[in-house]
Amino acid sequence: MLTHHNIMSNVEGMQQIFDIARDDRMIGVLPFFHSFGFTATLWLPLTNGFAAIYHTTPLAARAIGNLCQKYRVTFLLATPTFLQAWVKVCTKEQFAAVRYAVVGAEKLKKPLADAFQEKYGVEPLEGYGATELSPAATMSMPDVDEPGNLQVGHKPGSIGQPIPGVAARIVDPETFADREVGEEGLLLIRGANVMKGYLGEPERTAEVMHDGWYITGDIAKFDADGFITLTDRLSRFAKIAGEMVPLGAVEDAIQTALGSGEDSADQRCVVTSVPDHDRGEKLVVLYVQGDGGPIDTAAIVERLGQAGLPNLWIPHRESFHAIEAIPVLGTGKLDLRQIKEMALAAQGIGQG
Repeated sequence: MLTHHNIMSNVEGMQQIFDIARDDRMIGVLPFFHSFGFTATLWLPLTNGFAAIYHTTPLAARAIGNLCQKYRVTFLLATPTFLQAWVKVCTKEQFAAVRYAVVGAEKLKKPLADAFQEKYGVEPLEGYGATELSPAATMSMPDVDEPGNLQVGHKPGSIGQPIPGVAARIVDPETFADREVGEEGLLLIRGANVMKGYLGEPERTAEVMHDGWYITGDIAKFDADGFITLTDRLSRFAKIAGEMVPLGAVEDAIQTALGSGEDSADQRCVVTSVPDHDRGEKLVVLYVQGDGGPIDTAAIVERLGQAGLPNLWIPHRESFHAIEAIPVLGTGKLDLRQIKEMALAAQGIGQG
């Protein structure tokens, strides 16, 4: 349940970050049933008096590029999945008026950020949030470079800092003791943006709150300047032989191994886990074939070992399975439920 106060606190926080003018124009492609689209592409322009141009399908890159050129759109707000589709199709001229490109909902990978900046001359700014947070909690922002005084607003790989009116903590997942700078832990958020609760589910609401702090379920760390870097979802770990293995870190390593000589801005694989009789769980890799056909799994496994990945983190070569496309939700996030189902089917494991 998100109140009017939740939504407006989020809008006001974003107002203070971006230098929004009345002649700005936003392209709106995110669904209104999700708080990201509802708050940022509906109420932010409405309450600030600048224009918004909408399209129903975020993956219709050509149509979106044409709209951006026709209306001289200055503000892109999307997910990395959608940004990736646009950078392949939309021309430099179509995005010539863009001042801000803000992404959230999933991790922005450096190759994609670099490709976008190289093509359009605009560096994508990564934010972070959740439906329960209305949704924005942290945001990267443009640097402020006054004569003799540079204020850094963003760092590569970081989700930025808490937006105005929001506080963040990183704690031990079990004891909730604060972590030191540079130490990974569970990310907690507090502020006027935190939801009223889950409708009719007080027990579920209590499970995600701790002394007024919302438990995000994400693992992160602070740097010395207060910038936050996400390392993985607490739920996106596999427990193999008693050790917690971060699926996102394995994905990144495989992506690097697959990216040799290819467009590494594309997400080629996703990693999940399935039950294993001997070690509790085992890793499964679902990947999209490139132009060269099936990948050489033996070579990929060898590269992972050469990269220094721990043995428990390296999937067995028989656990790689080709798929037509990586499943995503309407919001652009990975469809983890469908990915799990596909992995179970590929491994011949029943779901009963």
